[in-house]
Amino acid sequence: MSARAKSGWDVRRVLFAVLGLQLGMAALLAGSDVLGALPQLLRPSSAPGFDSPVAPGDQTRRYAPRDTPLPERAPGAPERPYRNTGDMPSRLEFVREGAALRLTGTIAPGDDARLAERLETEVGLERVVLSSPGGSVRDALEIGRAIRAAELATEVEADDVCFSACPYVLAAGVTRSAGEGAQVGVHQHYFGKNTVLPAFLAVEDIQRGQGDVMEYLDGMGVDIRLMRPALATGPDDIYVLLPEELRDYRLVTGGAED
Repeated sequence: MSARAKSGWDVRRVLFAVLGLQLGMAALLAGSDVLGALPQLLRPSSAPGFDSPVAPGDQTRRYAPRDTPLPERAPGAPERPYRNTGDMPSRLEFVREGAALRLTGTIAPGDDARLAERLETEVGLERVVLSSPGGSVRDALEIGRAIRAAELATEVEADDVCFSACPYVLAAGVTRSAGEGAQVGVHQHYFGKNTVLPAFLAVEDIQRGQGDVMEYLDGMGVDIRLMRPALATGPDDIYVLLPEELRDYRLVTGGAED
């Protein structure tokens, strides 16, 4: 083998070794995250399900975004097309109803741009009606900013749900209301955490995301104390806010009776 060929082979061996080392580190970091999550995965939430009524001091419920039952409608109320959150659209559906724009379904990446484009075409819009199990926090914040820029009210109708990232959209209304029996709930968020990142970078990303949410809520006139139950409630549970908490945190400025 010539000296040139041997030199080329040595370079390739070094490159293969570096690549192997990088792949090994990635696998190790991902594996450590998985192992760290195993206790939570193997230990299901001890919170009761939504078949147990929420009461002061007993407001945490097990939460599966794709399989959470919706509240029962009051007698005589129109039937809804969905029985649980898993039946809802996998990304926000926009439906115009008179002076209201109804947003239904999961808040998916890109929904912020879709809503901004839709608002540009709407005339005579006064409020946004929300029915969502949550989804992308970053999109929820951008949707909220678009709603506030358009000076629209927000509403969660009676016996409907607004969970996870959805309350941040509710927070954007120039006036905000939740009807009787509406369930508005908060919990921790992932903020797009990448499992192959080192732990300190993942934590930094989460902290930055929480800071963005706090700044957003403060700008919308919502008490940032709302973050206390959110940060204290794991992502597999949801903390359902009582009507008095909704008013105290200024997440609503009125109710169905106003």
